[in-house]
Amino acid sequence: MAAVIVILITGNWNWWVSERVSQKTDDAYLRADLTPLSTKVAGLVEAVPVSDYQAVRAGDLLVQLRDDDFRAQVDQAKAAVLSARDSLIQNQRQRELQDSRIVQAEEGIHSAEAEIAAAQAGIEAAKAATGNAQSGIDAANAEAERTLLERRRQEALFAVGSATHQTVEQVVADEQRYRAQLASSEDNLRTATAQLASRQADLVRARAHLGSARAELEAQKRQRAVLESQDLLLHDDLKAKEAALTLAHINLDYTRITAPQNGVVSEREVRRGQLVSPGTQVISLIQRDVWVQANYKETQVRHMQPGDPAEIRVDALPGVILRGKVDQLAPASGSQFALLPPDNATGNFTRIVQRVPVKIVLDPDQSTASQLRPGLSAIVTVRTNDPGD
Repeated sequence: MAAVIVILITGNWNWWVSERVSQKTDDAYLRADLTPLSTKVAGLVEAVPVSDYQAVRAGDLLVQLRDDDFRAQVDQAKAAVLSARDSLIQNQRQRELQDSRIVQAEEGIHSAEAEIAAAQAGIEAAKAATGNAQSGIDAANAEAERTLLERRRQEALFAVGSATHQTVEQVVADEQRYRAQLASSEDNLRTATAQLASRQADLVRARAHLGSARAELEAQKRQRAVLESQDLLLHDDLKAKEAALTLAHINLDYTRITAPQNGVVSEREVRRGQLVSPGTQVISLIQRDVWVQANYKETQVRHMQPGDPAEIRVDALPGVILRGKVDQLAPASGSQFALLPPDNATGNFTRIVQRVPVKIVLDPDQSTASQLRPGLSAIVTVRTNDPGD
C-alpha cells in the first residue's frame, strides 16, 4: 500500500497541487504604477520646488526650466502671425481697390461704346447735312443760271429801249440773290463735309478708346486673379505661422514639468543650474494605489479566476493579514516578458515549471494600506472556487 501511495502521489503530483482550493506562493511583491518624468526640451534647470519623497497632487510643479528663449520664440511667432494677418488685410484692400478699377474699366468701355454710337449718329447727321447742302447748291445754281440768262436778256432789251430800267434792276437783284444763295450753299457743303470728317475721326478715336478700355479691363481682371492667388498663399502662410505659434506655446509649456496625477515623487535627479537635454529623466512619480503581483506556478492557476479572494501577508508588517481579490491573470508566463526570452529549441533541455503573474488588488479601507510600499515582499494565498462546485 505504501508503494502504491508513493507511486500515485509521484505520478499525479501536478494534479494534486492544481486541485487544491487554497493556492499559496511566496514569490509575490507589492507593485504600484511608477511614471518616470523626463524633459521634452533642452534647457537649464531653474527650480526644483519639491523635495525627495514628497506627496504631490496632479498639476503640482515638479521641475521648472528657464524659459527666456521659449518666451522669445512665442513673441517672435506672435509677431509673425500679426504680420501675416496684416498682409491679408492689405491684400483685401488691394482687391477692393482692384474691384473699383475693374468697375472703372467697365465704365470706360460703356463710355467708349456711347462715344462710338454718338460718332456714328454724328456721321449720319453729317451725311444728311452734306446731302442737303448739295441739294441746295444744285437748286441755287439752277436759279443763278436762270436769273443770269434773264439778266442778259433784259439788258439787251434795255439797250434797244424795249425794257424798262426797273425791270433790269429787278432781274439783276434776283441774279445776285441766287448767286449769294449758291455761295451760302457751297459754304454749308464745306461745313457739312468738315463735320463728316470730324465725326469719322471721332468714330476712329472712340473705337480706339474702346479697344484700350477692353485691354485695361482684361489687365485689371488678371491683376485681380493674381491678388486672389496671393490671398490663398497668404492664408496658407497665416496657418503655418499660427501652427508655429502653437508649437512655440507647447515648447514653452514643456519648460514646466508637472505631476500628471496624485502620488509621491522619488529622489530628485536634477538640481538648479543643471543643463538637461530632451529625454533626461528628472524625477519619478509613484502612485499611492498599491497592488500585488504574485508569480504562481503554472500548476497552480488551473482554477484561478478574476474575483477569487486572496490573503496577503507582507514581510514588513508581521502578523497583519490584508484582504484582496484576483484582478487579472497574465496572458503569458513571466519568461515571455523577459528581456531575453528562453529558447529551448537549441542546446540541452531542462524542464522548468513556469510562473504566471497574477495581479491582486487590495480591498479598500484597510488601515495598514498606507504603510505599504512598492517592492516589498509578500506571501499570497488565493482561495479558488471548489473544483467540484
